[in-house]
Formats: sequence, C-alpha cells, structure tokens
Amino acid sequence: MIRTVSRLAVALATLTTLAAPAFAHSTLEVQEAAIGSSYKAVLRVPHGCGTEATHTVRVQIPEGFFAVKPMPKAGWDLDIVTGPYENTYLNHGTEVTEGVKEIVWSGGNLPNEFYDEFVFRGTFADTLEPGTFSFPSIQECANGEEAWIDTSGAEDAEMPAPKLELVPAGASHSH
Repeated sequence: MIRTVSRLAVALATLTTLAAPAFAHSTLEVQEAAIGSSYKAVLRVPHGCGTEATHTVRVQIPEGFFAVKPMPKAGWDLDIVTGPYENTYLNHGTEVTEGVKEIVWSGGNLPNEFYDEFVFRGTFADTLEPGTFSFPSIQECANGEEAWIDTSGAEDAEMPAPKLELVPAGASHSH
C-alpha cells in the first residue's frame, strides 16, 4: 500500500509540476508580433509572491524594442528608466538613440488571490530577426520577489521571462 501511495504522490506531484507553469508565469496577452511593427504589450501578472501582495512590477525593455510608452495604472506610481540604445532607430523619420530601458509600476497592491495587467507599447526594430523576444519582468513583494527573467527559452525554465514570437513583416500566423 505504501508503494501505491508513493507512486500516486509522485504522479500527482509530476502532474502539478507540469500543469502549474501554464498558469503561474507572467505572460504576454498577444504572443506574436511582426518585425518592424508597433506592439501593445499586455503583461499578465497572475498572483503575488507566495501569500504576499505584489507592490512593484518592473519590466526590462530589451534592445530592439523602442519608442516605448507605458500606460499609467490607477493606484500605482509609474517611473521609467531611460538610457542610450546600442543602435539607432528610425521613429517616423526621426533618428532615435536613447529611450526607455525599464518601466516600474510601484506603490500598488496586487493580492495573491488576484491577477492584473500592466500595459506598454513600442515598436520592434526592422533589423530584428524572427524568433523569440523576451521582456524580463520582476514582481516585488514585502519579503521577496518573483523574477521572471530566464530568457534561455528552455521548456523547463522555472522563471521564464514573458515572451512572444517575432515573425517577418507581412507574415500571418494563426494560433
């Protein structure tokens, strides 16, 4: 009987481990975008940190996503960290050499029992290649954080960064 219970416990633990990532990770609502196009990112934060409420959400803006504008969120303070880009981008005919590198929503209160969305928009450079593009994100709570920063693309990543698939301009994919 103990052997059966152990197998059942292992099977349930494995099933829970396999099922949990689909629901527990921070993700992007739209998971595909065309190279050279504008994109409205809706970051979905599914919970707090364990039993604690999230009070700060940070999103790192990788090279190649420029002209970024975050959406203010009622009840949260909004700060942006700017800096130079590695490359120069054209934004409506104007050369852009610096911009938003990080967005920080803070002072809010997202209890573990609820989920919320944080929105920003920008443009994908026309020099990017098709493939995965990630937005590393961190939730901060009173006694810890959930750092969704793994950009390896590994299927078994414990804390994968929210990501999308970049496709060639004009490509149409249905999901």
